[in-house]
Amino acid sequence: MSGKYIVVFKKTATPEQIRKYADDVTANGGQVKDLWENRPLLKGFSAEIPNNFVAHLQSLQGDLIDYIEPDSTVTIQSS
Repeated sequence: MSGKYIVVFKKTATPEQIRKYADDVTANGGQVKDLWENRPLLKGFSAEIPNNFVAHLQSLQGDLIDYIEPDSTVTIQSS
């Protein structure tokens, strides 16, 4: 089973490191939707990631990955 996630890397992550993990997601049966490797405010990707590989990425939090969040629709309500 897979889920949709946003994987955000530390500001110090290089484009090559981000692409490597995006490629690893694909190699492990996932599908990368968007890749943000050269943006100053957000480095990472959104992807559909198999559950077993999410656990691997979560183990990297703190070192290279800042956080991993489920990807979902956000709405705002106006008054």
